[in-house]
Amino acid sequence: MAEELKEQIKKRYGAAAEAARARSGAASAAAPASARATAPPSARAAAPAAQSVCGCGAPSVASACCSVDAEAHSAFAPLDWAVRLYEVGQLDELPEAAKLASLGCGNPTALAELHPGEVVLDLGSGGGIDVLLSARRVGPTGKVYGLDMTDEMLALARENQRRAAVTNVEFLKGEMEHVPLRDASVDVIISNCVINLSLDKDKVFAEAFRVLKPGGRCAVSDVVFHGDVAGVPEALRRDVEAWVGCVAGALDDRDYVARLERAGFVGIEIEAAREVASATDCCGAPTLPEGVSVVSGFVRATKPRA
Repeated sequence: MAEELKEQIKKRYGAAAEAARARSGAASAAAPASARATAPPSARAAAPAAQSVCGCGAPSVASACCSVDAEAHSAFAPLDWAVRLYEVGQLDELPEAAKLASLGCGNPTALAELHPGEVVLDLGSGGGIDVLLSARRVGPTGKVYGLDMTDEMLALARENQRRAAVTNVEFLKGEMEHVPLRDASVDVIISNCVINLSLDKDKVFAEAFRVLKPGGRCAVSDVVFHGDVAGVPEALRRDVEAWVGCVAGALDDRDYVARLERAGFVGIEIEAAREVASATDCCGAPTLPEGVSVVSGFVRATKPRA
């Protein structure tokens, strides 16, 4: 089951990277040069009004929950609504492919309060949108690492880095459960709707704690269950498509806090930002029980200085 899930996740997010590259190329070819230069991000992205009801920007699937964007559902194309989670003007200088590959459920760069000279690690960096934004904030004296296990996403991220002419960035191939960085080497860890995809979240939190410097902090956007999760069907927990759709692998909010505490973190806060899936959203089988929802949460935690 575990290896099957991992391969499915790699396959789907690899397809999302290729879709983003194709869409950005098509958009560039179709738009006049003057329009590409002057149009605001919302116009260039041609974002639909509809949004997925699943946890991350990856479109929902029938076995997990209903997508209101049928085209994105069928093609597993990146959803433009994820770009709307960023401030107006924040994405102006980023390559179009970086924006189209945004599959997150929040804006961790806004949560992190980054400072010049800091070292940042983005777990599950995808097309690199949060890495490139973080690189601006830490400046030339800082450094940002992007970690991803999907070859297609890494290739896209490095291409976006070249196009953005950002030099204080390095993209690494690896898994969140085995971070290829030394102990106490990072000031800030960010992540955008990716930890829920891990099959060993305790290991992810332990690795995050290990690589953070004393006093270092986590600022993570992730999806979590809210409510009495005892009634969540086991069939949903084991459904591959529901895992890829960022629902089945979510922790409940209390469990999330408890696991971070066991890893050694303090000052843990989870702030619910919005509901992304509920019993009324979902269709087909399996579904969520009444009173249980999946929410996009802002997670903050700190490694003690002592």
